[in-house]
Amino acid sequence: MKAVKKVLLVTTVSGFVPQFEMSNVRILQNMGYEVHYAANYKTPSYGTDNHRLDGTGIIRHQIDFVRSPFTLQNIKVYRQLKKVMSSEHFDLVHCHTPMGGVMARLTARSTRTSPVIYTAHGFHFFKGASLINWLCYYPMEKFLSRFTDEQICINLEDYERARKKFHAKHISYIPGVGLDTGKIPPVIDVTNKKLELGLPVDRLILLSSGELIKRKNHETVIRAIGKLKAECSDLKSADHMQFHYVICGHGKLDGALKKLAEELHVSDCVSFLGYREDMMEIYQIADVFLFPSFQEGLPMALLEAMAYGLPVICSNIRGSRDLMGAIAKNSLDYCEGGILVAQADDVVSYCKAIQLLLDDNSRRQEMSKKNSLRAKDFSVQTVKESMEKIYCKLLT
Repeated sequence: MKAVKKVLLVTTVSGFVPQFEMSNVRILQNMGYEVHYAANYKTPSYGTDNHRLDGTGIIRHQIDFVRSPFTLQNIKVYRQLKKVMSSEHFDLVHCHTPMGGVMARLTARSTRTSPVIYTAHGFHFFKGASLINWLCYYPMEKFLSRFTDEQICINLEDYERARKKFHAKHISYIPGVGLDTGKIPPVIDVTNKKLELGLPVDRLILLSSGELIKRKNHETVIRAIGKLKAECSDLKSADHMQFHYVICGHGKLDGALKKLAEELHVSDCVSFLGYREDMMEIYQIADVFLFPSFQEGLPMALLEAMAYGLPVICSNIRGSRDLMGAIAKNSLDYCEGGILVAQADDVVSYCKAIQLLLDDNSRRQEMSKKNSLRAKDFSVQTVKESMEKIYCKLLT
């Protein structure tokens, strides 16, 4: 009887594969491989909503992953992964996320499971990162690259560093996980959607999307909006504001950000919509996309916003620069698709950038066209073709 061919995907959080890696799952399944997925399915903050995995044919393995490398819990994680790898005899391991990549490669080395692919969705060490990040993560990634058959990087800064400094057998650049333009739904009735969400129908919508955590830096935009409102001394309420700010996402800073909005007296022009599964419709009601992150790999939310033709105001960071095709040389700079802000926490520059785009409808329309075109360079088909070549190279 012919043995079943198996591949193991490893990530820290269980929502990663259904959100970003289903194209790779389909490639492997079409090649005749049984796909297994090791992740933490139980910890609430790591993603317990696993219904998107139902019906995919993916076999799940609970691993009690934690995000910190500095905890004894990782001994348990190592033992759990070792048990899975030893019993299932995988033909390939493809790991993602920092701790998923660390633990999977260490375990694969000890169980002699190979080949191993590691996709870095943004190294924790980068230009502008803290010294502690460089001291903790750079030596670890450089060491583990010796146990890596294929190192994939999704932005050019990471790729150049890995190519020059790391020891993986092969190092590839692939532009993200790919945007599936087939998911873009028909045009919706914008007014009805705004009413459904409880948003004012007569104002421009500024939109941000991302987990409510420090790295996503929603605080800076809220403060910028507070400054905009305060500078308009004749506005006694939000009734006369020309815009409304919408934040989609959930996370541990939910309460703190809502409290900040209250303290700055902007709760009447800021809406927190929580986690959404209708983002493809929400992009359609927006006029400008704000993405103030401190750190990204190649941000999918920003790419989706560009595909919907939204002008962008974003921080001048790795990943966002790749998508926008520009670098900010001053405190803020125009590029074809939006405005880049040099310092992610520069409230004044974000305030100015917002006002510049709100006041210039013709420029917003031109940026919209540029972003729609540029997003096509990061299509799922482009990524799929590259991943098929890598999988075929390592599995045949």
